Amino acid sequence: MTQHQKDAALAVALMDLTSLNTSDTTKSIQALVDSINPTLGTPAAVCIYSDFVDDAKIALAARELNHVKVATVTNFPTGDAPLSDVINETLIAIERGADEIDLVIPYKKLIAGDAQTVLSYVSESKKACGSRAQLKVIIESGELKTDALITQATELAIEGGADFVKTSTGKVAVNATLESTKIMLTAIKNSNKRVGFKAAGGVKTVADASDYLALARAIMGDDYLQANTFRFGASSLLSDVYTILKSN
Repeated sequence: MTQHQKDAALAVALMDLTSLNTSDTTKSIQALVDSINPTLGTPAAVCIYSDFVDDAKIALAARELNHVKVATVTNFPTGDAPLSDVINETLIAIERGADEIDLVIPYKKLIAGDAQTVLSYVSESKKACGSRAQLKVIIESGELKTDALITQATELAIEGGADFVKTSTGKVAVNATLESTKIMLTAIKNSNKRVGFKAAGGVKTVADASDYLALARAIMGDDYLQANTFRFGASSLLSDVYTILKSN
């Protein structure tokens, strides 16, 4: 197996197979689950809107893919909802069976200098998740722009109890980049806490994924590259992975 094929196999195991489109339907979520080919590898999770958590759970169970987690998003994509609404969203999603909550921080508040509000969104969401769901915190790194803000957002997410810190919603002009990934992974490493990282938006090919895997390996070590600490949020990456693995 070539390094490219090894990276492809690893990428699928670390993938949150994602569909967050306003046009999503029960049928399209079924198609998303149907696109998984277990003989070539299964993703760590599917990431969908909360309304479709039940549908995803049923579709995965029907294919005996119960080990694939179901993730959903809160305060998405703008980060502007009141905290009470976000907590409500979180509790409803968990009742529907969500295993993971991907929370968008109120990043515009952070840009305006209000770190406390960001911290409260993370810590209150973590409280709502309890032991029933993991909390992945989206900092929207492409909108934060500066190294200092990206570092601060990552540190606030960790302080608030995030299980993962995630780059992006995939809904803004600049999503995951290697530059922001390096800043975020360095902040995670410096925290001395076991916190995961998720690159989302713009990771479309195994060649893209390989760059992120190499960077994470260099900063965090080989052990970090497992589904409980490293994820890709992607929609089109799966087909490229499968094309490469089929050629093995």
